[in-house]
Amino acid sequence: MKLDILAFGAHPDDVELGCAGTILKEISLGKTVGIVDLTRGELGTRGSAAIRDQEANTAAKILGISVRENLEMRDGFFVNDEEHQLQIIKMIRKYKPEIVLCNAIDDRHIDHGKGSKLVSDSCFLSGLMKVETELEGEKQTAWRPKLVYHYIQWKNIDPDFVVDISGFTETKNESILAYSSQFYDPTSKEPESPISSKNFLESLNYRTRDLGRLAGVDHAEGFTVERYLAVNSLGDLK
Repeated sequence: MKLDILAFGAHPDDVELGCAGTILKEISLGKTVGIVDLTRGELGTRGSAAIRDQEANTAAKILGISVRENLEMRDGFFVNDEEHQLQIIKMIRKYKPEIVLCNAIDDRHIDHGKGSKLVSDSCFLSGLMKVETELEGEKQTAWRPKLVYHYIQWKNIDPDFVVDISGFTETKNESILAYSSQFYDPTSKEPESPISSKNFLESLNYRTRDLGRLAGVDHAEGFTVERYLAVNSLGDLK
């Protein structure tokens, strides 16, 4: 299956938190989108890996994505080496995306920055013919995505561009709240975490409103780029 967009997250819920609105908008425009989670989030303070598996499946249905896979790398301990790069390369060559979305380039959680660099490096290596991979017994052909964009997570990184997601925030929030074990629940008996507060959920909505305000729209999500953006004419900019 060829996808237009493949979004990677170090943990289940990273993609939903960082770029669910953009995914929803692209799907509404006819694009095919998939998600690959690097880990099962087994070191998370709340819930369990099995619960996160179920929540990720629910979120995938809410988003309407074409496919979701989990590479089951070690939460907290995966590294950017050949073994892990080859796992990512196999996914890129399997789905042949034009665009890859991945974790923030720098963030509070160490897996986010690691995951960002791992996916970025793998996107380059995936285009090299002499890097050989097989999937399900068949040799894969080289494929390099045209564009790699990094969504924004815990830290308020200045975006290089924003996507107008007005009209998609309600479903974005629904996909986030599918991870009910992770986020604000006043009845929960589980330990508190940095993302389990009411303030955290409110901050997500504030960010989309604030980025939207700065861009002249209602809501927006921000991304950073790896190379200069180019437009055909000044009129392409909004």
